[in-house]
Amino acid sequence: MAKALEISQRGVELALELRERYQTHQPLLVHGGKTDKLLMPEHLLNRDIDLLDYEDPLPLAMVATRDPDSPMSVAAAVRLSPRGRDSRLIGEVFEMLGGTSKHPVVKQMVELITESDFDPLMINKVQRNAEKFVALSRQRYADALRKNLKALLGGDIEPRRFVSEFFELSEAGNLRVDIRKRLILGLLMSDTIRPSIKFLFLEHLERLPITVRNEIINEALKAPNKPSLEAIKQELAWIRLDLTPGIVH
Repeated sequence: MAKALEISQRGVELALELRERYQTHQPLLVHGGKTDKLLMPEHLLNRDIDLLDYEDPLPLAMVATRDPDSPMSVAAAVRLSPRGRDSRLIGEVFEMLGGTSKHPVVKQMVELITESDFDPLMINKVQRNAEKFVALSRQRYADALRKNLKALLGGDIEPRRFVSEFFELSEAGNLRVDIRKRLILGLLMSDTIRPSIKFLFLEHLERLPITVRNEIINEALKAPNKPSLEAIKQELAWIRLDLTPGIVH
């Protein structure tokens, strides 16, 4: 695994790219190999995975301070923490996270590690707690999604709010893209979901990686024809014409 001790030019470039992605609400990608891949908290917490340019302190610091979702911020800070012992510069960058992150859990974690002078035992303890935190956070968001779906079917939540919160919760909970895809396909193909709600989902498809959008559209268009799907299939066919082949998995 790459372990540059200081800040590299490529790290600066990636940090600037991340800042732009946060401003435009785009997903974070790991560049490398044949395809780009979505960055998830589990990737940051797994030290056996080489995250290439994300191993640089600046991109990790950017995620720890700017990510709107606490699981990603925590995971990025944990990824950076052992490097504080290797370099005074990185130690100072890590200590700054406590004052710049918007998440109290990150501030608390930074305080524990810096007060221990980057003690490996404390870092390992914080890592274990971070792994539990990420898992519990994802479960909490998944429960909220189920609760909202039940409320929608019962007429207790306005459709536009349901769709908006669906994407917000799935993104904040870092729900795996394949699970998001299955959920959206299920809702689009459902006979119990009103067409107006399905069209609201189509309005938000651009929040997904382009290859996932293509997969959703292609699988929906291959579904057996029935009257309840006719209008949705026509709209999906038009959307497909505007899409270019994607490379994000």
